[in-house]
This record gives sequence, C-alpha cells and structure tokens, in this order.
Amino acid sequence: MRFGPVPVAEAQGAILAHSEHVASGRLRKGAVLGAAEVAALRAAGYAEVTVARLDPGDMHEDAAAERLARALAEGAEGLTLSAPFTGRVNLMAARAGVVTLDAGRVNAANAVDPMITVATVPPAHQIRAGGMVATVKIIAYGVPEASVAQAADVAGGAVRLAVARYRTASLIVTDTPGGPGTKGVEAIEARVTNLGMEMAGTVVCAHDVAPLAREIAAAAGEIVLILTASATSDPHDTAPQALRAAGGVVERFGMPVDPGNLLFLGRIGNKPVIGLPGSARSPVLHGADWVLARVACGLPCGAEEIEAMGVGGLLKEIPTRPQPRRAPRG
Repeated sequence: MRFGPVPVAEAQGAILAHSEHVASGRLRKGAVLGAAEVAALRAAGYAEVTVARLDPGDMHEDAAAERLARALAEGAEGLTLSAPFTGRVNLMAARAGVVTLDAGRVNAANAVDPMITVATVPPAHQIRAGGMVATVKIIAYGVPEASVAQAADVAGGAVRLAVARYRTASLIVTDTPGGPGTKGVEAIEARVTNLGMEMAGTVVCAHDVAPLAREIAAAAGEIVLILTASATSDPHDTAPQALRAAGGVVERFGMPVDPGNLLFLGRIGNKPVIGLPGSARSPVLHGADWVLARVACGLPCGAEEIEAMGVGGLLKEIPTRPQPRRAPRG
C-alpha cells in the first residue's frame, strides 16, 4: 500500500486518509474518491490530499477484517458478525453463554502483521446475548492479502461460545431466627436466567441437616443451588453434610476468589450442586458467577480449574460485607 499526499487531480480512485470539509459537507476518511469527490475537493480549494492506494495483492481494510473475523468464528455456533466498517468487524454473541478461546491462535494471528489485530474478552468470560465477544481491526486502509490469508489460517476456530446445557435450576434457601431469609434471592435467580436457563423453583427450609437434605433430594431443577443463612465455614458444616445425607458428594470446598471463598461444589446423581456463600446475595461479580456459568455450560470446573481462578480472583468489594477486607483503624 502507498500512503501520502498527492495532487487532487491525481486522487481519483484513492482512499481518503483524513476527513476533509467541502461545500456539501464532510468527506470522511476511508472514502474512495470518485470524480464527484475530486471535483468537490478542487472547488473547496484543495491542491493536494493525503490518500492511500492499494497495491496489486493488497486487500481493502473492510474485506480483510471480514475474512479474518469469519475465520475466527469458523465452525462456531451462537456467534454473529457485524457488517465491516472502517476496517472493523465485531463478533457478537447471539445467545448468553461463556466465551472459550484458543489464545495461542489469537496470539499467532496478531503476530502476522501489526496492521492486523484481534482483541477478545478474557477466556471463560460470561456474556449476555448481544454482547461483544471479539473485534477484528485492520489498522491500515489496506494490507497484503497474503498476510490476511496467513492470519486467517492460524486463527481458524479460535473463538467459541459455550451455551447452557442445563435448562433449569432449583434454589434452596436455609433460614434461621433473625437470619437474612430470602434477602438477595433475586440476584441469584438473575444469575440463572442471565445464562438462558429457568428457575424450577425457590424453597426455604430450616438451617439443619435433615430438612436441607430432604429439599436437596426433592429438588426438581437440573442444577441445585443452596444459599445458607449461616456461612459454611467447614467442609463438614450444615450444607455439605446435608448434601452427603441426601446421597450426594462434595467435590470441592473453598475457592481462591473473593468474594466467593466459601463456595462449595458437589453432585447428587447427575445433578451439579453449588453451595453459595452469603455474599452471593449481592448482584456484583462473584466467584459464584464463574462457577455457575462453567457448570451450566458444561465446561470443566473441577479442582484444577477452580485453583486457577486465583489469578484475577480478587473481585470488587461488596460495601455491605460484614467482614471487609481491611481491618478497621483504631
């Protein structure tokens, strides 16, 4: 690609590099100059303009962005592409889900040519329908087609959207005298519906092993969520013990994410069970969001995956936490 100032009389067919004002309004950068545009520039007194000219073998920015975006989403379900504009194409989520990435492929595409770029959300990012998953931006007005082909080849299928494999979830809330009751339940139900699932029901029972075990066994949802009135502070506390009493197993207690440290994960039959800390009553980003999204979408979420959540696991402070991270002064 050739870039630089040329006499206006020689600008026809070139790409305008900078927006210019003419009598009829504004000629925007990136416009291909036709005879009418050249005439307007001359009438406005321009002697020369800065333009870009594609060489043989170059690809226009819009065509290049679209080709690479299609390669990134190759074979993926639940992703749509925006129309190319100013060398950019966005990959959008058609459904709620969790974004999975092949970071090596994305990095390889970005290494081909500095003018060819791909930016994505973080791996395992939970996204709503209509959210932006990735954007392809061609920085120059044109790039070698060979470079675009190379980037598309190494980036093929790098972006995926995992959607919920479970349809429903049940929420069991335990209660104690003077306890929080159903406070914050709407935040947990919203976490479920934001994944494209439905609530199979919310029930309240006493904060004791026996009644909680009965509700766990009777839960109709394909995922069982437990929100306890009192914090689960040990792998053998009330909620984990109730899961065992119901015939289930506790697979993981505790996670290196704050808020979310006291979450536990288990199973009863083929149903995942997630024990939620009291801090999940707040709608702010929580370790429960990460675990629920992965579980709901059928992504790996065992000990290894939870252990790896510590890097980046220091999330936003919840103003209403009874135990703030910083000790009071004095």
